[in-house]
Amino acid sequence: MDWKEVLRRRLATPNTGLNRRKSEQELKDEEMDLFTKYYSEWKGAGKNTNEFYKIIPRFYYRLPAEDEVLLQKLREESRAVFLQRKSRELLDNEELQNLWFLLDKHQTPPMIGEEAMINYESFLKVGEKAGPKCKQFFTAKVFAKLLHTDSYGRISIMHFFNYVMRKVWLHQTRIGLSLYDVAGQGYLRESDLENYILELIPTLPQLDGLEKSFYSFYVCTAVRKFFFFLDPLRTGQYLNLDKDHNGMLSKEELSRYGTATMTNVFLDRVFQECLTYDGEMDYKTYLDFVLALENRKEPAALQYIFKLLDIENKGYLNVFSLNYFFRAIQELMKIHGQDPVSFQDVKDEIFDMVKPKDPLKISLQDLINSNQGDTVTTILIDLNGFWTYENREALVANDSENSADLDDT
Repeated sequence: MDWKEVLRRRLATPNTGLNRRKSEQELKDEEMDLFTKYYSEWKGAGKNTNEFYKIIPRFYYRLPAEDEVLLQKLREESRAVFLQRKSRELLDNEELQNLWFLLDKHQTPPMIGEEAMINYESFLKVGEKAGPKCKQFFTAKVFAKLLHTDSYGRISIMHFFNYVMRKVWLHQTRIGLSLYDVAGQGYLRESDLENYILELIPTLPQLDGLEKSFYSFYVCTAVRKFFFFLDPLRTGQYLNLDKDHNGMLSKEELSRYGTATMTNVFLDRVFQECLTYDGEMDYKTYLDFVLALENRKEPAALQYIFKLLDIENKGYLNVFSLNYFFRAIQELMKIHGQDPVSFQDVKDEIFDMVKPKDPLKISLQDLINSNQGDTVTTILIDLNGFWTYENREALVANDSENSADLDDT
C-alpha cells in the first residue's frame, strides 16, 4: 500500500474520541502532518531533505561562452541531429502519394458531383494502413474540424489531403527556419532572417528576373515587413525620392511620398520620433513608415501612427492634439484655394466615429476598437486623404453615374 492510500484511509476514518466534527484548519494540519510522515517513509527512512534534492533531474543547461569552442560545436551538432530527426518524421513525397491512393481507394459513396468523400469508419481504416507518421492526422478532432454540411457525415478527401499537405509544409518551413537560428534560442534575429531570405531567392520562380544588385533591397524589404507585423513595397519609389542619391531621405525628399500632400507638422513628428542619421531617414526606417501608412487598418500600423500623433506623450489624443494636426490641414486648404473646414465640426465627427470610453480622450485601443482608425489618422495627416473623406458622398454618386453610363453603352 503506498502513502497516498494510507493518507486517504486515515483522513476518511472518523475521530470517535472527540465526538465532534474537526474544523477545516484541523483537517488541513492533519493532512500536512500525514503527508510529511508518509512521504518521508515512502522515499526511504533516514533520508534528509538535502539528499532528496539529488534525485531531481537536471533541467537547466547554460549556454556555452564564446571561448568554449568545443561546447558550442557540441550544441550545434546536437541541434543539427535533432532537426534531422524531426525532418525524418515528416511525410516525404512517396508517403504522401501512398496516402492519396489509400484515401481514394476508401472513398465512401454516394458520389455527389466530382467531390470524393470519406466517412469516419473508412477514415480510421486508412489511418491504420497509412503508417505511424500519419497517425497524428487521423483523429476525431481533425475529422470534426473538416466536417461541414455533408448529409452523410463525410468529409472531402481533397480537403483532408490538403490539410495534411499544409501541415507538412508548415513543419518543413519551421525546420528550415530553425537551421538559421544561430544562437539556438528558438527565435530568429534580423540578421538570421536576412540570411534565410537571401538564400531563398534563387528558389523563387517569381524572382527569376531580379538583378543581383537589387537582392539587398528585396531582402531588406521582406525582413522589415516580417518584423513590422510579427514583433509589434515599393522600393522603386524610395530610389525616386532620394534626389541627391546619398541612400538616405531628408524631410523635404520624404514630403514627395504618395500624393505629396502630407502636412509638414506630421512630417516633423516623423523625424522627431523615428530613428534618423544626421536628420535623414535610412531605408529600414522608411520601410516602417511605408508599412504603417499603407496598412492603417492594422493594429501595428495604428500604434506606429498613434505614437506620432500623441505629441504630449500622454497615451491618448485630446482636443489639443487633434487641433494641432488639423490646423496644418487647414493651412494646406488655404494654399490650394479651398475653403477651410471648421475644426469644431471635424473634432465632433472624429469623436462620433471613435466613440471613446472617455468622451474627452481617444486612446490607441479606442482607435483599434472603432475600426475607424485609418479614417481618423488620414483626416489628420494628409490633405488628399481629408479631401477624399470630406467629398466621399459626391465621389460615390459620381461612381454610380459612371457605372450607369457604362451600362447604357
